Amino acid sequence: MGHWQPLPTPSGPIEAWREEPAGPSRGAVVVVQEIFGVTDHIRAVCAQLAAAGFVALAPAFFDRLAPGTVLPYDAEGTARGRELVARLGLEDAVAIAAAAAGALRAQGLAVGIVGFCWGGTVALLGNTRLGLPAVSYYGARNVPYLDAPARAPLMFHFGALDPHIPPEAVEAHRRKQPQAQVFVYPQADHAFARAPDPPYQPEAAALAWQRTLAFFTEHLR
Repeated sequence: MGHWQPLPTPSGPIEAWREEPAGPSRGAVVVVQEIFGVTDHIRAVCAQLAAAGFVALAPAFFDRLAPGTVLPYDAEGTARGRELVARLGLEDAVAIAAAAAGALRAQGLAVGIVGFCWGGTVALLGNTRLGLPAVSYYGARNVPYLDAPARAPLMFHFGALDPHIPPEAVEAHRRKQPQAQVFVYPQADHAFARAPDPPYQPEAAALAWQRTLAFFTEHLR
């Protein structure tokens, strides 16, 4: 059963949602939210990681600006989420991810990072700046940051139908990060892994998750 725990960060304390495996840990994963906060979807990702044997920690990135914020997946929620991530900025977001990774490492755990949408770009930066094995799901803001060399294994997931990430953007990932694993799912749109509501695409989500767990199993030994 998950629970909230305090997480000290350079900009002040925030809360983070934590899930623990029932048995011995295989490592730990920092889970980075979309622009909507630590939603049921993000907590479900944490639970799935714990079921697979990983400690999962999802910082509430918006706590410094608007504590406890969880937004609906509608136009109003999207607008508010974009406002909050713009105010937070990627530099502070990476600092929060670093604080979460540091807290997990202090417990003797090997640490990776996974993120979704906006969080997918934070996960990419967690790799290039923090040296964390990273899985980035449909990071629409990735392209400007692809020139930095990877410092750990890296995996990307994209939906072929995603209007926010055109084919040339996906190709930029392949060209600029040739060592990375890049997967494109033909019937999937943006946010295809966010169950249960559309644009959730269960077949693509299941395959991407299988690949994600295999990635962390290999690289967090």
